[in-house]
Parts: sequence; structure tokens; C-alpha cells
Amino acid sequence: MKYGIYYAYWAREWGADYKPYIQKMAKLGFDILEISCAGLNDMPEDEIKNLKKTADDYGIMMTGGYGPKANESLCSADSSIVANGFAFWKDTFRVLEKLGITSVGGGLYGYWPADYSKPVDKSGDLARSIENMAKLGDMAADYGIDTLGMEVLNRHEGYLINTCKEAVAYCKAVDRKNVKIHLDTYHMLLEEDSLPDAIRQAGARLGHFHVGENNRKLPGQGHIINWNELGAALREIHYHGNVVMEPFVIHGGQVGQDIRIWRDLLDDVSEERLDRDAAESVRFLRGAFEPA
Repeated sequence: MKYGIYYAYWAREWGADYKPYIQKMAKLGFDILEISCAGLNDMPEDEIKNLKKTADDYGIMMTGGYGPKANESLCSADSSIVANGFAFWKDTFRVLEKLGITSVGGGLYGYWPADYSKPVDKSGDLARSIENMAKLGDMAADYGIDTLGMEVLNRHEGYLINTCKEAVAYCKAVDRKNVKIHLDTYHMLLEEDSLPDAIRQAGARLGHFHVGENNRKLPGQGHIINWNELGAALREIHYHGNVVMEPFVIHGGQVGQDIRIWRDLLDDVSEERLDRDAAESVRFLRGAFEPA
């Protein structure tokens, strides 16, 4: 398995100059930097080349994450919104291909976060999403994307796929090799009866794995998850994919607002403290998931 972290652990805004984070990944003992797909379409060509070169120079792999906007939703009954979603992904896939990114995860099947001020048409949205995701899977394959991760979200953030069981059914219906399950321990804690059993249920369809504690802190900073049990389940299904931390501990900015972080979750959120904690967490996770 390869281990990574989402850049927004250190950031208050979506999108960034990712090159310094790549250097940080190499220093702290990570294999992967996960970046946001937001704004990639606007990245200048020379910046794309410089980012790819930096990742190659430091031996760091990049993955992508994204929560589509409501006007990009592939489950919408409005054909113009669906067309806008496909246009967004076509432009984004072009950039991802240049960056060497082959894995993208998130609530790609709909939009994020769900707007519950409006009526929910789960069955209709699900049918439209399945039909359009098959098309997106084909499009993604043309750009070398081998994993489109359907992230299983908790009920407060989404309604189409809340459990691994629903994700399995969804991926079977889409029937594309690159459309896979994306599990996240934070969401799993709210929806699954057993985290290890959910991993076993995903089996070979598991394409991406997000990890974090129930309070969105780094793995090892909580008291609920038995990480050794999760590691055993991952080994049981022979998972050799990416394990990416997605902690959010800093209050403020668009990231803090969207993730609902209303206070700093640590008494010290200096870069030095965050770096130290991240390095300790990836060592902890490797020990739990791949014991000697």
C-alpha cells in the first residue's frame, strides 16, 4: 500500500500551489499527495509542467479529490447541468493526464454537499447517475484514469450512496472497470455496523481508501477506531492501493466552512506541529496496516 495525505490538512482554501506540499510529503515519509480538482482547469501550462516535474523529482505520486458543485451534478434531471458536468470533467481529465494522475475520488456520482432544502428524488437521481457515470467512466479511461472512486458519504453530506452495500450495487450497475468504491473511515463510522466488514464487502472493488478519526483528526489521535482490525481486513482482501489521510483540524477559510470546522481542533495548529503530527501518524498507520 502507498500512504498519502490531503493537502487541505494544512490549508484554509480549496486549491493551492502544490509544489511545497510535494516537498513536504517526501520529508515527512509519505508516498502520495492528494490535491483538489477545483481550479485545475485554470492552471497555466507552465505550472502544470512544473508541478509534474516536482512530483517526479521527489518521487511523490499525486491523486485527485473532488466534490462536484450542484451545477456539475451527473444525477441532475436538468440536461444542461449534466452537460456542464461532463464539460468540467473533460477539461479536468486533460490536466490530470498531464499531471500523471490516474485516480480521482469523491462524491463524483452527484454533487456535494447535498442541499436538503429541496426535495430528494433518490431513485430518479440514482438512475440518472448510473447512466451518466458509465459514460464518464469511458471518458476517464480515454485519459488514463484507472480509478474513479465513488466515495461513500454520510447521510448529512449525501443521499445516493451512504453504505458500502449501496456502493457495491452502484458499481455493479455502472459496470465499468475504472468505477470503483471509495471508502472513508469518517463517513463509515456514521453509517456502517462494522468497519472491517464494510472493507470485506467492498473486496476487489475497493479503489481508494480515506482514513481519519471520528473527529477528523489524524489516524492515531482518536479513541474509537481499531486500526489494527482495519489493517487485517485490508490484507484479507489483498488491498494494495492508496491509503490517504483526510484530516481537517484548522478553523477558518472556505475549507473550514465547508467541512464545518468551527474551532481549531488542536491547541497548536502551527505548521511545525502539523508536520510533526503527520509524520507520526503515517508511521503509526504503516505499523497498523502492514505489521512486520
